[in-house]
Amino acid sequence: MQHVPLWKRKTAHWSRWLHTYLSMVSFTILLFFALTGITLNHQAALTGEAKPQRFTGSFDMSWMQAPDAKKDDIVAALRSRHGVKADLSDFRVDDDQVQVSFKGPGYTADGFIERKTGKYELMETRLGLIAVVNDLHKGRDTGKAWSAIIDISAFLMTLVSLTGLVLIFFLQKKLRAGLIALAIGTVLCYIVYLIWVP
Repeated sequence: MQHVPLWKRKTAHWSRWLHTYLSMVSFTILLFFALTGITLNHQAALTGEAKPQRFTGSFDMSWMQAPDAKKDDIVAALRSRHGVKADLSDFRVDDDQVQVSFKGPGYTADGFIERKTGKYELMETRLGLIAVVNDLHKGRDTGKAWSAIIDISAFLMTLVSLTGLVLIFFLQKKLRAGLIALAIGTVLCYIVYLIWVP
């Protein structure tokens, strides 16, 4: 019986352990990014037309004299009156109007307030579930917490791939076929890139 060095046995053991449990820990998020990769690639066919909603109202005229000082009040009022939950993306004060924008996954709300009258119009657009998951996939307007999830999932995908690659070297009967499959997959991707990617 051939003696297997201790370092090889340890490497095989830990690679198998890491590959198995990292795959299980990251299963849900990896499946999410796999499926949303498909929806993102076909977003034109899967997303319908946006149907914006229009809201109107008015603010106390005293707020319009120094809108920057009342920024928190204006934002809070729009949130409470119209159920806006997305992050504030822009707050701009001009001579004639105040512009307030909120953005989230598959969601935008843009408000325009007349400084002379205090009247405002808020245009809210909800793009639907497919747009939400596509924006989550891209990390668009999703905040720092979701950005961290993307980084963690990318790190886990890298570890799962590398531990799987290490494991093939311990399967002597499948090593040659496995490396050939790896080479074919890599070359095919490169050929598609060279020939069909503009």
